[in-house]
Amino acid sequence: MPAVPFTEITDRPDVGRVFTETVRTSIGEADAAERVRLDAIAGRLQDVAYFDLVDAGWERPAPWFVRRLRMRVLRFPAFTEVLELATWCSGIGSAVAERRTTIRGVEGAHVEAVAQWVHLDPATARPLALPERFMGLFAPSANNRRSRTKLHHAPVPDAAAVATERDFTFRASDVDPAGHVNNAAYWAVLEEELVGRAASAGFDAEIEHRGPTLPGVVRVLGDGDGRRWVLGSDGEVAASFVVAALA
Repeated sequence: MPAVPFTEITDRPDVGRVFTETVRTSIGEADAAERVRLDAIAGRLQDVAYFDLVDAGWERPAPWFVRRLRMRVLRFPAFTEVLELATWCSGIGSAVAERRTTIRGVEGAHVEAVAQWVHLDPATARPLALPERFMGLFAPSANNRRSRTKLHHAPVPDAAAVATERDFTFRASDVDPAGHVNNAAYWAVLEEELVGRAASAGFDAEIEHRGPTLPGVVRVLGDGDGRRWVLGSDGEVAASFVVAALA
């Protein structure tokens, strides 16, 4: 595994707001072996974050941009499995909020996730300070823990260090209401490498988003040591992954 510090997975807090939701996995989320895919899990994490805000009184929350997301999958969810998702704020910055989510299933599914969300001004699409109302509702569970936007992942290596290279195509259906490829769709890049993987096989990975992507062909580079870079049509890094398998 690369010597890159993954975002810390903190414990569930004793104080503050924790939002829970119970769902059943669907046929559109599962692969041929009935294992729920990474991109589908990421979509569920995104949904429960949004529903938490709506439940707290924001009917149409201001836009948020995912800077990074770590998913530590101890056991993948299975098709039709009933899941409980519990989510809370685990860190705060001036314009960012870290969100922890735990997924547990009746058949043994277990996923721990942590994401950093950047709060944006809908007019300028630039970071916007978190409102006092948000801080009052969500900051207590963070217990003064700070969330920082500094990039963690390494830049693209030179050509000699690139071990793998392939194309991947984002579809028009991957675009979300923000007008670019949804953050959950990026996990399909890794899902391509997990065909036939058992639901019990552990998996730990973190994505770091650097810029938006539109539908079309992207280039995926790997260094053979758990790192991946997703390059847009302009050759710039749109996102990067650090991947580690669990024993």
